[in-house]
Amino acid sequence: MSTDSLPKCPACHEDMTYPDGENFVCAQCGHEWPMAVAVEEETGLVVKDANGNLLADGDTVTLIKDLKVKGSSTTLKVGTKIKGIRLVSGDHEVDCKTEAGNMLLKACFLKKA
Repeated sequence: MSTDSLPKCPACHEDMTYPDGENFVCAQCGHEWPMAVAVEEETGLVVKDANGNLLADGDTVTLIKDLKVKGSSTTLKVGTKIKGIRLVSGDHEVDCKTEAGNMLLKACFLKKA
């Protein structure tokens, strides 16, 4: 990540920020905030799971309900883990790979693992 693409501090609005693990830190005032919040502000895409947790690209999620696959006799079972999700805009917000193939799923049937 280049210094040009780092966000300004939401507390003091200075551009003296740096990444530290999963957070951004302001060298000026010491304020810390999660990188996921900065990505949401950039893209405008906010997706929450069934428990209200924010989802991000690359997260691992678990199904909270059996889901029938449309056009097939296959059912995705409750408790199935899905790794490496990708968030997309639209009615079905989560693009992922399952044992039944590539799918678009609604976030309300998922929980962050």
